[in-house]
Amino acid sequence: MLVWLLWGVMIVGMLWVLLSELPAGVEARMPFPYMIALIPFLWVPLVACAVVAGIIHAWGPMCCLLGVALSASTRRIAYWGTDPHPRRERRTAATARDASRETSRETVSDNRGTSRETSPVASVTDSIDDTGTTVEPPSSLTLMTLNCRYGRADAVAIAREARTRGVDVLALQEASDDLLARLDAAGIADLLPYRRSGESKETDNGGFNVILSRVEPDDATSDAIAIPAADVPSITLPMAGGHDVTFASAHPKSPMRGCREWSAGIIGLGGLAKAAKQEDRAIAVVLGDLNSSTEHPSFRALLKTGFHDASLTQAKGPNLTFPRWLKWPRIELDHILATRGAVFTDVASFEIPETDHLALTARLTVRV
Repeated sequence: MLVWLLWGVMIVGMLWVLLSELPAGVEARMPFPYMIALIPFLWVPLVACAVVAGIIHAWGPMCCLLGVALSASTRRIAYWGTDPHPRRERRTAATARDASRETSRETVSDNRGTSRETSPVASVTDSIDDTGTTVEPPSSLTLMTLNCRYGRADAVAIAREARTRGVDVLALQEASDDLLARLDAAGIADLLPYRRSGESKETDNGGFNVILSRVEPDDATSDAIAIPAADVPSITLPMAGGHDVTFASAHPKSPMRGCREWSAGIIGLGGLAKAAKQEDRAIAVVLGDLNSSTEHPSFRALLKTGFHDASLTQAKGPNLTFPRWLKWPRIELDHILATRGAVFTDVASFEIPETDHLALTARLTVRV
């Protein structure tokens, strides 16, 4: 009887793991998104059952249970160096060179701007400093993203970490007007004077999204691409080598707010990668709580549009970001993605008080 029970556990585990192989969008049915998110932890009961099988000398079930346990961990293993994207994208930041630009740039406003936007001050790109020297566009920037949990995140901690870590672009999700006011009181505008927010709507999933920058943008919009979730604000910054890099703050809905909308929002962000491909030397970067991991077919469909994931390409293990209050088990819901032409280094996650997600940072360098 016990042997048959072990075979049953193995079959259930195998079918559970196979949910991750469903076509993108097909998994958008409850409770599949949550079951798929738990796949990396299936090895625990499977190995426990394999131990039991070994004790009773049931070698067949034991080997099959261990095999399924290994397959459940396959996508986590990819974070240590088996990313499917080409190796040519893995150049280090040290290989990038600064390149000068020939034309100056002006900030372009979008007619969908909100009252939360800051007024441009002095540009730090393609300008002349006090000594008469031309200031070239940067070749690399430090990025940070954080889900602020209905605007409750500790604003002082956000400003402190952004300053300490030298953040150049900050993406926030589930923001509120109150949070922005607290961030301004904490001095965030002195560090990141340019911002663009999505328009606040009743249908927002936890709050609106915001993108802030140290560098003056060439262009900005309150909703870079239409997905069934909070607006996706973006800014476009000039960088070395003539690259125009668009940074977007995104937060697709969670499955509990609608499975179809959840999947459509994740896959829909691929439109940013497709738009970047149509422009010469354009790079798209998505930062945010994408409510999905590499186990989800919808997320892998997003990567196939041309994005690569910062944690995957760094190949030093996953940066698990949810939930903050548990050391284990955690999953990586927050991501920083970029299209071809950008290289990631120094990817790390860390805690910010009063929110349920960890912050995620990465250094982005453009290939020139």
